[in-house]
Amino acid sequence: MTTARETLGPTAVTALALGDDALVLSHRLGEWAGHAPVLEEEVALANIALDLLGQARLLLGMVGDEDELAFLREERAFRNLQLVEQPNGDFAHTITRQLYFSTYQHLLYARLAEGDSAFAPLAAKAVKEVVYHQDHARQWALRLGDGTEESHHRMQRAVDALWRFTGEMFQPLPLDVTGFDVADLRSPWTATVTGVLREATLSVPDGPTTGGWRAGAGRQGLHTEPFGRMLAEMQHLHRSHPGASW
Repeated sequence: MTTARETLGPTAVTALALGDDALVLSHRLGEWAGHAPVLEEEVALANIALDLLGQARLLLGMVGDEDELAFLREERAFRNLQLVEQPNGDFAHTITRQLYFSTYQHLLYARLAEGDSAFAPLAAKAVKEVVYHQDHARQWALRLGDGTEESHHRMQRAVDALWRFTGEMFQPLPLDVTGFDVADLRSPWTATVTGVLREATLSVPDGPTTGGWRAGAGRQGLHTEPFGRMLAEMQHLHRSHPGASW
């Protein structure tokens, strides 16, 4: 299987990055199965995970065999944002991660849907799903941030901890073929997320002056320590029984 960046065309390299974002976050959300706070929320998180998995399949299918790309690549071959690979933590941590990412994804897909790139048809469909993902995260952020003293504390802790991973979202996509500058999304993303945090009575983390926008290097194949453990779990069954089918 050929997945090295230098052997892929521009569209495939960008599809790989966006597909990996969706795949990895889908798996993280799927880890809540059987562990969510309430049954209704378990169903909601599972539905979001399935939406993201559907996106991942379409995007990875633009690159090659979706199963091989998901289950047979090594850690350094994945191009997802470091944000989406962060562990679930407590429920506030999961909600904050979802708020940050779904706000970015909604802005990104809305712009892609307006263009004529190979991603336009997928984006036009997916943006409708992401509207729900973003609203779900917003409603929970408000509920937890402006809730009890404990829920407020946990939300603020998550907001601060994950903020440093957000800068990577606004770096140019690998061999960008989107037709617009992804950095243009930074301003509307900041305005939207800041508005939600303030409405939730949460403090907005400091910006670049304190390193708060320090970007990761997930797009270059460099990942945080939890990702390796997650990947081992995600790929274990496929690697243990190669060629198996239902």
